[in-house]
Amino acid sequence: MPYPEKLINEDEEVVEHLHPHWLTLVPAVLAFLVVCALTGVGLAFLPDGQDDASVRQGLLLALLALALVLVTWLTLAPIIRWRCTHYVITNRRVLIRRGVFHHSGRDITLGRISDVAYEQSLWDRIFRSGTLHIESAGENGQETLVNIPGANDVQQTLNRLIEADTSRREYPRLPQA
Repeated sequence: MPYPEKLINEDEEVVEHLHPHWLTLVPAVLAFLVVCALTGVGLAFLPDGQDDASVRQGLLLALLALALVLVTWLTLAPIIRWRCTHYVITNRRVLIRRGVFHHSGRDITLGRISDVAYEQSLWDRIFRSGTLHIESAGENGQETLVNIPGANDVQQTLNRLIEADTSRREYPRLPQA
């Protein structure tokens, strides 16, 4: 699902548009492989023979229906959730949108951000991902973005944008004559 461009103001430009790191999809892929393998084993153990044809057909349909439900729940749902999670950084704010059926969103203007930090485990460092903590003034406080690709680069980008935004607000450009 593409990010709704209508949320970007005319004076804004998108600097980064991120989804969670692809590593978050590994459990979904493993679940798909396990379901396929177990379905194959189940097919191999179905009774065969002419006198049990209706029983075999019923078991076959039940097995395939179960496999379809498991693949949808364990594989397709995480992929759709991943695709519908957007972290957009503009030159004015950070926009966070999550959800497929139940949408949630948060916009944090750069001027309200008081701290940006990231953390990486050894595993995160290997795959160049991490967790980004954005602390802002207001009632919601801190926003934690997990499995961000290039979290340390995103932190540096946000820090540069915050500095530029602060300079822009302190020293507005004079109108051209």
